[in-house]
Amino acid sequence: MRKYEIMYIIRPDLDEEGRKALIERFNTVLTDQGAELEKVDEMGMRRLAYEIDDYREGYYVVIETNSEPNAIQEFDRLAKISDDIIRFMAIRPGE
Repeated sequence: MRKYEIMYIIRPDLDEEGRKALIERFNTVLTDQGAELEKVDEMGMRRLAYEIDDYREGYYVVIETNSEPNAIQEFDRLAKISDDIIRFMAIRPGE
């Protein structure tokens, strides 16, 4: 298993219930693929450096995980088709 850090931004007009459900769904996507979630940090609403899809703010979530690459690929695939996630990035710290 490798260590990964995933950051994604949820659109700001999503209500709190929807946001919690979305975070839980994407955490489940990782754990179903065998990933171990070390830390899930909900950083909250932040101003974006530049406008994305007419949004000036977004709700930031950072996940530190140990997982196989296939779990990250599945997360990426689902995040790309989700209308609620406006940006995401998965990196391996130290590279």
